[in-house]
Amino acid sequence: MDDWVTALTAALELPSDVEVKTVLDIARDVAHNVERPAAPVSTYLLGVAVGGGMPPAVAFERVQQLALGWSSGAQSPEGATEG
Repeated sequence: MDDWVTALTAALELPSDVEVKTVLDIARDVAHNVERPAAPVSTYLLGVAVGGGMPPAVAFERVQQLALGWSSGAQSPEGATEG
């Protein structure tokens, strides 16, 4: 995993200080509390948010809290907007 992340960050010209454990924890929480296919999409959107300037800790917290509060069949959890 470390070699892959090093090679990938170099190929994408990104900083190499990736919080791999945190990203994997979030993907796990989304996969278990929302649904499996939501995990890669969520981590992608997490990256978009951080790339757009949101502090990583804030983005991680928001995604994780949303995932942990999600219940089966939930369509619009508290605080989310429909669109």
